[in-house]
Amino acid sequence: MGFLSASTSFTRYRIIGEIPETLWAEIPDRLKKNAFQDIDHTSDERSFGWVCFDEMLDSQWHTAPPEKGEFMAFVLRLDTRRISAAVMKKHYTLALNDELQRVEKEGKKFVSRDRKREIKDQTKLRLMSRSLPIPAVFDVIWNVRSNVVYLASTQAKLLSLFEDQFTLTFDLHLELQTPYYQALQLLGENRQHQLDDVEATLFV
Repeated sequence: MGFLSASTSFTRYRIIGEIPETLWAEIPDRLKKNAFQDIDHTSDERSFGWVCFDEMLDSQWHTAPPEKGEFMAFVLRLDTRRISAAVMKKHYTLALNDELQRVEKEGKKFVSRDRKREIKDQTKLRLMSRSLPIPAVFDVIWNVRSNVVYLASTQAKLLSLFEDQFTLTFDLHLELQTPYYQALQLLGENRQHQLDDVEATLFV
């Protein structure tokens, strides 16, 4: 669920260090340079990159620019191909049976381990090329005044992917703003010991 939904889960970051003044004018080009690449007509397992906040199919920002008042808004799109274990097992077994029949005609009694691995890889590649990738989109909101960045996800693997992609694109580093960090910012470092002494309360 994105930020335009009635409710959403999100992760908050802050940008570490100074931001060069020249960066703001470069953001549209940097987004395009690291934009999402379609894999519908390939056998690639996944693809990810930035797309327009207003239209997930727009990786060139023809629909609308990323600038939204005091915010930068764009989307991390991740397309993934998935093959169920049952489908993979079925087609691998069929391919292996065909290979067994072939080697038996040559007077052999078994298929080598390396050949089995090769058959499995070929089967996966063939199934990948026949399956459509599943798209997923994750909104990103960057407050350019406070340098706080919001990502509409709390998935650990997705957070790691986003952090790497953000650094690659903008040459900036992010720091996760946990509830502890937020509380410390509000209360001040002189009350850090009180936060450290907080214990969880059971209500059942």
